[in-house]
Amino acid sequence: MARDSRHLVGLSTLSGEAIASILDDASRLRDRVRENGPSTDLAGRVVALMFMEPSTRTRSSFTTAAFKLGAQVLPFDAASSSTTKGESLLDTARTVVAAGADAIVIRHKQVGGAHFLASRLSVPVINAGDGIHEHPTQGLLDALTLRDALGTLEGKTVAIVGDIRHSRVARSNCFALPKLGARVLLAGPGTLCPPELAALGVEVRRNIDDVLDEADAIMLLRIQRERIGGALLPSIDEYRRFYGLDVERLQRRPELVVLHPAPMNRGVEVAHEVADSHQSHVFRQMENGVYVRMAVYMRALEQEVV
Repeated sequence: MARDSRHLVGLSTLSGEAIASILDDASRLRDRVRENGPSTDLAGRVVALMFMEPSTRTRSSFTTAAFKLGAQVLPFDAASSSTTKGESLLDTARTVVAAGADAIVIRHKQVGGAHFLASRLSVPVINAGDGIHEHPTQGLLDALTLRDALGTLEGKTVAIVGDIRHSRVARSNCFALPKLGARVLLAGPGTLCPPELAALGVEVRRNIDDVLDEADAIMLLRIQRERIGGALLPSIDEYRRFYGLDVERLQRRPELVVLHPAPMNRGVEVAHEVADSHQSHVFRQMENGVYVRMAVYMRALEQEVV
């Protein structure tokens, strides 16, 4: 494997074949773990999780993935690190590498943070989310979950509804899913799902009812209030009315596959009953996240999945 291909900073530059290969590796690892339990493929390797923003699912998933491969996780706490004293991101990362990290997983509020480190460090860098830009491992786990549920993504239609503008998850899905043969529809409030998003090679609609009847699967997104000002926000009632998936809408599509990257705002973009229905694959997404991140670790550290 070429040196640069050890990094995973985004899905925009990966081919459909490369994406499908990671999904195949994740699927094989899932079968292997279920049959035989954890392995020692990465015994003696150390990964550092540099999370500069809060995380529950992604951080715990990367941690579990490392443990299931026999790797060690280098402790890192942004709040108590020297970044609070003014140390640069690069110097902090170099310190982590000097301490023995064989790979770095980075989440940073700055767009391009992972790419910046990948261009300057000697170890592979995995992007766990850079601002509103990309979240490549989430895009991969979403694709794996959809492929499991639908059998194939070729010729399928996937709708993504909600705050698209500020969603790195949506962006990674817009890059990945068409390369796997899917048609992608976007819908959301005009301020949060502008028409120019069509430049990503997807179709932009106005509300959930404009995409629901065409979709084989739907991904619901929360409003990212931590990233936007109040002027851009519809009211909760308005959002629920035009962009929320409730029981009545779900009953129109009894075979619809429902996804959400979480955290979910139950009762807003997704009704309680929908989130807990048999059509919801939200917790399968979380489980698949472990296997996708195992596959990414294996590729980053140049280990073949067999």
